[in-house]
Amino acid sequence: MGLLDSEPGSVLSVVSTALNDTVEFYRWTWSIADKRVENWPLMQSPWPTLSISTLYLLFVWLGPKWMKDREPFQMRLVLIIYNFGMVLLNLFIFRELFMGSYNAGYSYICQSVDYSNNVNEVRIAAALWWYFVSKGVEYLDTVFFILRKKNNQVSFLHVYHHCTMFTLWWIGIKWVAGGQAFFGAQMNSFIHVIMYSYYGLTAFGPWIQKYLWWKRYLTMLQLIQFHVTIGHTALSLYTDCPFPKWMHWALIAYAISFIFLFLNFYVRTYKEPKKPKTGKTAVNGISANGVNKSEKQLVIENGKKHKNGKAKGE
Repeated sequence: MGLLDSEPGSVLSVVSTALNDTVEFYRWTWSIADKRVENWPLMQSPWPTLSISTLYLLFVWLGPKWMKDREPFQMRLVLIIYNFGMVLLNLFIFRELFMGSYNAGYSYICQSVDYSNNVNEVRIAAALWWYFVSKGVEYLDTVFFILRKKNNQVSFLHVYHHCTMFTLWWIGIKWVAGGQAFFGAQMNSFIHVIMYSYYGLTAFGPWIQKYLWWKRYLTMLQLIQFHVTIGHTALSLYTDCPFPKWMHWALIAYAISFIFLFLNFYVRTYKEPKKPKTGKTAVNGISANGVNKSEKQLVIENGKKHKNGKAKGE
């Protein structure tokens, strides 16, 4: 006899049991959350993070419509400040993770989470929280593309990468702000120092392009990062490292998705026959937040054209 053929009372009993089990599971997950971070900004509840990510996706959808009949914004000075600001932020995160893990005697093979208030452990947790925040700040990459009408650069890879990193890292900070989590964040923040340095240099304009021949190697560096992540996580599983197994398997699947997406981008960008150049520069599935030749000839300030001149603040 199926569920639909059961008595109403038994159906209600099954639903009630399922709801109670769900509530109990929810309470249990919160009981094992990292108490050190529970009062840190954005960490009391997932709703602020989910709301920010939802607003981001809404802007991805509505932003191009709003800009459709408007001139692209010229944002050279803003982009230079933003990109080099991100260089400093990621350098800070890398330094904090490296020094904190070194002083705490962390192992790069297997490291469980220490939820104590040890100064080095709190330092690592704080650095990981800043790493999470940096992923929210990176939403501005997309905002700048849309305001500059670089909509072709807002690809699935771009949106998938930005939205999932910020959203999923909330889970990491809430439950595992330390241990094995330090490795991926440390590696990624180092790569982002190089990436945003490239973006910042590109923002100075076309004259510097001849010095930026190494952009394809940034994509290669990203691909190496994902393979290292899979290898490191697989080793943790093999050694039975005391870290949540489901997170290990989820991370492997997540890294594999990036390998496919970045490989697709790499092949289309560097292996397929090149089309006539349009002045756009792309790297890592994301156009560099710079200024191309077409923008040099037509400068826009606050959506208004200025010919043969410069926008204020440049």
